[in-house]
Amino acid sequence: MKLRYKRSVIGILWSLVNPLVQILIFTFLFSRVLPLNIPNYTVFVFSGVLAWTWFQTSLSMASGAIVDNRELVRRPGFPVAVLPVVTVTTSMIHFTLALPVLAFFLIFGGGHIGLVTLFLPLIMLVQFLLTLGLAYLIAAAHVIFRDTQHLITLGLMLMFYLTPVFYRADNVPEQYRLIYALNPMAHLLTAYRAILVQGVWPATGTMALLFVMALILLGIGYAVFQHVSLSFVEEL
Repeated sequence: MKLRYKRSVIGILWSLVNPLVQILIFTFLFSRVLPLNIPNYTVFVFSGVLAWTWFQTSLSMASGAIVDNRELVRRPGFPVAVLPVVTVTTSMIHFTLALPVLAFFLIFGGGHIGLVTLFLPLIMLVQFLLTLGLAYLIAAAHVIFRDTQHLITLGLMLMFYLTPVFYRADNVPEQYRLIYALNPMAHLLTAYRAILVQGVWPATGTMALLFVMALILLGIGYAVFQHVSLSFVEEL
């Protein structure tokens, strides 16, 4: 993070600029130009943008986690498995730093801060595990197949519109509901909004299933990464 914001005037505050600009644009478009009639829309879209930005940035950075750190990977004994963890954790720190700003909007924008908010770290844990599992797979794939980064960029762009970041999932036509049911980020955003916007507990059954799936994906991702890592030095 120090390297990223080295010689920057406002430094780490840049991590807030992008989501805040997105929130302003979405709020203007879908509250004034094409109103979606969603109560507390600023808080609604803020929670969605922050969670999505964490997910998107982590996977985008994960594609270069190995190839962009050749010197470290080539060092004998260096734990290369820590590099994808760093990418996801860095993006999580940005998410965490934005939470006070979100709290401001919750207090003055009609959101909810109560005992149910204590459930928030558990949702963050599920997102961390899920994202890390994907990050391991992407980081390993990009070492062997260098088009992975471009495919991830396209995939994330498509997934952004298939994830209810700036609209409600219940507005999706019935014939497309299956796509959203299979999208883990759709369920995570619903859980975030249940706590922050509606002030209710998220669906515990869905979150428990996501947690189990995240653990399985993390186990598979780590195993694949460790297997492929044996040839990292040769591929780089």
